[in-house]
Order: sequence, then C-alpha cells, then structure tokens
Amino acid sequence: MTVYLDVVLLENLCMNYIILFATGYILKIKQNHIRELISALLGAIYAIVAYMQILEIYSTITMKIVLSIVMVYIAYKPKTLKLLAKQLVIFYLTSFVFGGCAFALLYFVRPQDILMKDGIYIGTYPIKIALLGCIVGFTITVISFRIVKSKLTKKDMICNIKIYINEKDIVTTAIIDTGNLLKDPITRVPVIVVEKDILYGVLPNKILNNLTQIIGGDVSQEFYEEENIEYISKFRVIPFSSIGKENGMLLGFKADKVIVEVNGNEEEVKNVIIGIYDKKLSKKGTYSALLGLDILGGSEENEPVTKVSL
Repeated sequence: MTVYLDVVLLENLCMNYIILFATGYILKIKQNHIRELISALLGAIYAIVAYMQILEIYSTITMKIVLSIVMVYIAYKPKTLKLLAKQLVIFYLTSFVFGGCAFALLYFVRPQDILMKDGIYIGTYPIKIALLGCIVGFTITVISFRIVKSKLTKKDMICNIKIYINEKDIVTTAIIDTGNLLKDPITRVPVIVVEKDILYGVLPNKILNNLTQIIGGDVSQEFYEEENIEYISKFRVIPFSSIGKENGMLLGFKADKVIVEVNGNEEEVKNVIIGIYDKKLSKKGTYSALLGLDILGGSEENEPVTKVSL
C-alpha cells in the first residue's frame, strides 16, 4: 500500500487542530487559533517522524506523553501546573473519543485499507472519513460534558469571591446560580447579589442601615456628608422579580473589581455591580452571595434581564 507523507501530515494536522479546538471549547478557554495550529502541526510532524522510525525513541510512550504536554502548553499556555494537568486530562479524553469515532467509521467503510504502525493509523481512506469522525466525536464530547455539568450539585457550584470597593476588600462564599440573570437595566452590567451583613467591612454603616430610605429617596440632608459622598455616585437601583415579590428593588453599588475563584482558577471581573440584599440567602449559612453564570462566561445577551432567585 502506497502512503503519501503529505497526506498523512494534512490528516494529522486537521485532526489535531479539531481536538485542540474541542478541548479549548469544553474548558471555555479563550482560544488562540494560531497557537493551536502550531501545536497541531507539531503533532502532525511527530506522526511522520514516528512512522518513518528516524529515531526509535520517538515511538516510546514517554515521548508521546512529553509531546502531549508540549502541545497542550503551546495551545493554551496554562499559568499553573494544576491547570496544565486539567487541560491535559481533557485533551486525552477528547482524543480518545475522537480517535474511537474516526476508527469506527474507517472500520465500517474501508477496513481493508487501514494500516497501524507504531500506534499511528494510516492508509488510503478518504480524509473526509477521518474529519467526519472528528465532527461526530466533537458532538458526542460536548453533549456529554454538558450532561455532566447539568448534574452538578450545589456543593460543586460553591466558590469564593473577593470584592474590592474603594481600596477595601472582603471575602465571602457565593453560589453559582443559573437563575441569577440580574443586570442593571440601563448599563446592562451584571449584578452579584450579596447579603448586607457581609458588606459592613467595605461600605459605611449609615448606608447599609438605611437601604429602604435610600431607594425611596427618603434620607435627611445629614446623609450627604463628606464620608458618604464618594459612595453615592456609585449607587444603582436594580429592579428584580422573584417568588413572592414581583416588583422588588435592590440598592446596587459599582465595585472596583471582583475576583472569583472556581476550581482553583481565578477570574477577575471589573465591570460588575454588587446588589445589597437585607435578608439571608442561605438558611444554613452555606453561602452569602449569588453569582450568575453570565459573569463567568462573559454573556453577550442583547436585552437586560431582571430576574433573580431570591
């Protein structure tokens, strides 16, 4: 059977790129397609070198693991070893699914033209079969991960957040609430709902003790003293609806930034409003804030949503 190295290179380049793209998509990494293409090309060149047996060391399992690590690092440039390990695991899982789908299609279509050498499948099969296997694998992988994520318990959705306001900061526990789509109706900035008691360290007591009066505009002239003026300019009134309260109002405050820690990864969110809630969010005190998925995922919705599960 005649094997054309340029065809093998192209096939591996395409498959590697799709696998890297799928891995980044699943992990919601901000993808750099040039870096992913370079990484895919490196893997394709390795496939040629391993097949030609230029050096026997290239066919060892150690070399294959090293190659995987290098490919993942080039594609995503993880900042920590823990993040690298996570990306590597998803990369392997995605590769196994893609490889299984592609090989199954090849086996049923043209099994006589499949050749395996040093762990590399080559042959005269059409490249579209291999690419179709990647597409099927991508679909299966994405759907599977979505099903797994939908089964997460509340314990898995708990995270720590650090709120920065006027050179002060406070740390608390938040739950990632899929029902929290609350936004400022004017600026469309997302809102993190936080219990009032948590904010006593970063906001003046006079503000926190008079939330209802501030929202209704019923405050005395003494309220506008110098120590409160710098905070007043950052006030927002956020309308919301919840069970038992159709037309509620929250006093919101523009934070300087919020650091969200999820599964060991930190994400900095600068454009966010803190909605002050004067009751308890959790009966057992498990969490003190509600964090919407759009804050983590960078929602691109076009219309403001003012619904929250309070």
